[in-house]
Amino acid sequence: MRAPTLDTERPDPVELHRLCVPDPERVPMAIGSFDSIGPLSRADFPHRHTFYELVLVTAGTGWHVVDFAAHPIRPPHLGFIAPGQVHWWRDAVGLDGQVLLFTDEFLLAHPRDREVWQALGRRPWLNLTGFERREFAALFAQLSAEYRRRDAGFLSVLQSYLHVLLVRACRVADGMALTMATDRPAAVVREFNRLVTHSGWSGYSVRDYATRLGVSVGYLTEVVKQVRGVTPGQLVRRARVLEARRLLGGSDLTIAQVSHALGFSDPAYFCRFFRRETGSTPGSFRRSVD
Repeated sequence: MRAPTLDTERPDPVELHRLCVPDPERVPMAIGSFDSIGPLSRADFPHRHTFYELVLVTAGTGWHVVDFAAHPIRPPHLGFIAPGQVHWWRDAVGLDGQVLLFTDEFLLAHPRDREVWQALGRRPWLNLTGFERREFAALFAQLSAEYRRRDAGFLSVLQSYLHVLLVRACRVADGMALTMATDRPAAVVREFNRLVTHSGWSGYSVRDYATRLGVSVGYLTEVVKQVRGVTPGQLVRRARVLEARRLLGGSDLTIAQVSHALGFSDPAYFCRFFRRETGSTPGSFRRSVD
């Protein structure tokens, strides 16, 4: 079986990695060690993916940077990187462990696992006890064995193992509650969250999102405040700031080009917006990352 690889692509201003596997339609995932996945699994420069990545780090020192939050490598760890996030391994030495890569299609068997992943996204770097390390290592071993053998029904088994892994990860994350309500307000908020966190939607207004969701601005405001405790506008501003930080710190675009990419017609207004939201100018932020 040909080993999975990672590929790079532009025109995304941040280097974009796509998952290249032998049979992406049938098996939209890959699992292996950092060595078997390849050197890009240890990439030491800012980049982002079109796929999900889950890592079990068992050795190494340095830092793992996810959206400019630096997490020290003091194994064992469980880490989560979602599509669109900018991340890299900084000053990493002796990095070892297991890597699981999969596309959104792989979650179709358990659609609510997207919600679980969003919950875990608030704690993307989990410190594990020795017992927890052994528990997750066993799950990775089962996933890897099933992936290699490919017996009848193996894909559904892989999806089930992933579901178990994510639920157990949530248990580790301070007993994080999984909100999986199925009523319409919750469904609207879930889709709003998905759109807001998608980098391609970072320049849209609350009204644009409401139109896309087929609801009124008033209804969207009401349900988002009820479920998230903040207004849609606050979440939109947070998303634009995050994408601005990703582009400023992960690409060579000029500040004017970043402004345009985020839907600002005036770079000066973008600079005022960024400073108001972060307390720093775009230029100062970029220099702090370099």
